Amino acid sequence: MAEPVLQLSNLTKTFGALKATDDVSLDLRPGEIHALIGPNGAGKSTLIHQIAGSLKPDTGTIRFLGRDVGALGVPERARIGLGRTFQISSLTPEFSALRNVMLAVQARQGTSFRFFRPVMRDRSLTEPAMAMLERVGLADRATIPAAELSHGERRQLEIAIALALGSKAFLLDEPMAGMDPEGSKTLTGFLDQLRQEAPILLVEHDMDAVFALADRISVLVYGRVIATGSVSEIRNDAEVRRAYLGEEA
Repeated sequence: MAEPVLQLSNLTKTFGALKATDDVSLDLRPGEIHALIGPNGAGKSTLIHQIAGSLKPDTGTIRFLGRDVGALGVPERARIGLGRTFQISSLTPEFSALRNVMLAVQARQGTSFRFFRPVMRDRSLTEPAMAMLERVGLADRATIPAAELSHGERRQLEIAIALALGSKAFLLDEPMAGMDPEGSKTLTGFLDQLRQEAPILLVEHDMDAVFALADRISVLVYGRVIATGSVSEIRNDAEVRRAYLGEEA
């Protein structure tokens, strides 16, 4: 079996009397989509914050590409390939889709960004940025401000940015949130292809999307992983059905 790209071991995070993350261990393997599901308040976003580096766990380790990244902040983790998209979009809304991706290209190149018109003729920025927009299906929306894109298009733009940064794994925090059924279907198809670029840790409430995409599913309840397995194993797990899927065992 291939070495995990991302490996969490015994992560714990408490806030006063609340144990938001309770001895969580899981991994993300090359080429897979590993879905993390659970009821509201289960600690999913808290766990993502710890993986991304915006929140430090009390105990436990996070290894990415074989390296302990516990001492690294968000920018450092992004630079070594840990890509994240958010429940709430973090795009620069007044910038075009192209310029948003150009910022990521510039960050990867490590050069200063020039906020004046001639920068749009800098092929070292525009060509790789357009290539990323083409890959996510937004080439024809390149000149549109991010604020004017649809919800689904903004999600695709965030992924284009992560690709431009050279991400080697994706943390996707509820990418289907706020989408209509057609938008969810389109994004599901896109994510199915994205796993070929890099594995995905997917936090999602849309169970149709989860069951369509996931190679493995981990179920988080009150900060603790109560089950990990294939779609069929999770569907048939009595504890999961009681705790999350709302069914009788």
